Amino acid sequence: MAKRRSKGDGAVFRRSDGRWIGQINVGWQDGRRLRKSVQGATRKEVQDAVRALIRNVEDGIPPPTRSPRISDFFAKWLMSVRPALRPSTYVSYEGTVRLHIAPEIGHLTLDKLSVEHVAHLVSRKEADPRLSPRSTRYVLQVLRIALNKAVRWGLAARNVATLVDAPRVPYKDVRVLSPEETKRLLDAARGDPIEALVVLAVGTGLRLGEALGLKWPDIDLDRRQLRVNKSLQRVAGQGQVLMETKTRRSRRSIILPVKTAEALRSQRVRQADQHRAAGSEWLEAGFVFTSSTGRPLDQRNVQRSFRRLVRKARLPKMRFHDLRHSCASLLLGEGISPRVVMETLGHSRISVTMDTYTHVMPALMRDAADAMDRSLAVDDAHER
Repeated sequence: MAKRRSKGDGAVFRRSDGRWIGQINVGWQDGRRLRKSVQGATRKEVQDAVRALIRNVEDGIPPPTRSPRISDFFAKWLMSVRPALRPSTYVSYEGTVRLHIAPEIGHLTLDKLSVEHVAHLVSRKEADPRLSPRSTRYVLQVLRIALNKAVRWGLAARNVATLVDAPRVPYKDVRVLSPEETKRLLDAARGDPIEALVVLAVGTGLRLGEALGLKWPDIDLDRRQLRVNKSLQRVAGQGQVLMETKTRRSRRSIILPVKTAEALRSQRVRQADQHRAAGSEWLEAGFVFTSSTGRPLDQRNVQRSFRRLVRKARLPKMRFHDLRHSCASLLLGEGISPRVVMETLGHSRISVTMDTYTHVMPALMRDAADAMDRSLAVDDAHER
């Protein structure tokens, strides 16, 4: 057995069966030297795991005497990430672990988890008619995130989940309203309790949670400016929770169209009338969109009201979120720069904007070609 050492890496060597082994000394107990071993398929995997163990020892984190069960590891992982996560994200992670990961592989120890185990897990989820390809892909994503931490903690030599291909998610065209359909919807919403909310979504592309999380100090109607920095989300077991927007890009300033600003002015007058009618029952929390007693609107109630308006306007079935897509489509169709549309919607990358609204691109490309023809025609005229 040929032992190979790298400075700062502990002992790393290869067994006769081809597996790589790494060992570090972690101290003494009852006069005996304690060692921790890891193994993997490649030398680099083992070296990375050994370095992680050394860092943990230096930080005062004792390595486990044996590899933990995956269900136990996930319980500790969830506790470690909870403080940094949005409540809705934590609930999503916890539910994914409890319903999909732990029942399948929770009985295994981390050191026994293989690519085959993960591939079998994904295959079983793909075969489950209750899960969409996107949901199955999310299960694999959560597993990858958690196992990255296992590698950093020195509990696993490699992240086997990264070696399993994610399920393909079929592309679905987004549902958008044409300008004529948008006018029909706005006509149907005139005088409705959620009229201003619909006008705002069409005019700015705000997500429903962002719109419901707005408070009056976030809006300057004189300057027609709106600041998005919070989102109202329903979290299982907690009800409606006002939280920071998901990403830095989501926190943004928007210039309001004139009609949107007018709709918000009307909403403020309408809310003042509701306040007077409710009297002492009014809950003053500063939200822009509220019930008759000042409570923030519930997303489920808004969705029900919106479906009623869609039927009234004689439009095909659609979600409130499709108003966001319609806003982007209308802006791109008017020749607004995709970069401006990206900033308005709060997308994290311009590729998200372009990939989501590819259906608008052919028309924009025709406009660009026509513009080039006009430009070249002017040049030809000068030459003549």
